[in-house]
Amino acid sequence: MKSQTAVACFAMLLVQNVASGFLPQAADKKEKVAAFSLTGLKYFHRFTKNDQHEYTPDGQEDLNAWTDMVTIQFYRRAKDGEALAATANAVLENYKANKALVVKTYSVPRANDKPAEHLIVAIFGRAEFIEVAFSRFRMHEGVGGAVIYSHRIYGKNVGNEMSAWLEKNGPATEGNLMKWDAMPKLPSSK
Repeated sequence: MKSQTAVACFAMLLVQNVASGFLPQAADKKEKVAAFSLTGLKYFHRFTKNDQHEYTPDGQEDLNAWTDMVTIQFYRRAKDGEALAATANAVLENYKANKALVVKTYSVPRANDKPAEHLIVAIFGRAEFIEVAFSRFRMHEGVGGAVIYSHRIYGKNVGNEMSAWLEKNGPATEGNLMKWDAMPKLPSSK
């Protein structure tokens, strides 16, 4: 009798396991919701500290080994166009102090309905990677901010590879960033 009960329990367990493969998966395996999309890639929040918010695409969760990142940085003291320009200039000087190669800078003049915007494109060479940063400074809801798209290539002596990437992707990346207007709802500062 005990062996019949054990066989029956084993059979029920086997049927349950086989049947569960055909049933929908549990709700705890929900699809992650991206914070925003840029150039066709969905970006997910990875890190926040104070007014700095970092996002990377799916598969690039490791902040020590990402290829594409968008950083949104707020400058709460910049409340008007002049303060925003001063902030962009301070960041430019900081880039130079950190041995960046400044590839391009320009400003979009203010219009009647829109404050001026500023762009800095800079390349940072490091021993283990090379990074290009496209930094767009603009006013958002009365506060200065920057949306920075960065692309990294890892390895030594990858300057030619970055040059090829910039030639192929630089103008489109710059254009997409300058017209991008989908600021995400930001997570709480930590």
